[in-house]
Amino acid sequence: MSNRNPEVDAWLAAYDNPQRDLVAQVREVVLGVDPAITEAIKWQAPTFIYRGNIASFFPKSKKTVTLMFHQGATIADPGGLLEGDGAVSRVARFADAAELEAKREALTAIIRAWIDDRR
Repeated sequence: MSNRNPEVDAWLAAYDNPQRDLVAQVREVVLGVDPAITEAIKWQAPTFIYRGNIASFFPKSKKTVTLMFHQGATIADPGGLLEGDGAVSRVARFADAAELEAKREALTAIIRAWIDDRR
């Protein structure tokens, strides 16, 4: 059973952005962390869900793939991936496939921390 949502597949197919392939790669990393993660289109962008909204893409970003963690300030981030100093949210940015690969372990750890905190 796949945790891929056909609505997100359709959104991605229609997504006219130079970062489309990298968005798809980030999606695969996040969904691959745990089969309990689901996804939906919320706020006109793919959003990852596990007992609450984990993160959403910023669809208008063209220089990087930006993933906003809705409650990023509360998630353990030992790899220092998340950026921002607001009271609630944080973002992770990926400029290209090489940067995603370099940050894969940190991204996976953040997603895993979110899930572990809610099990």
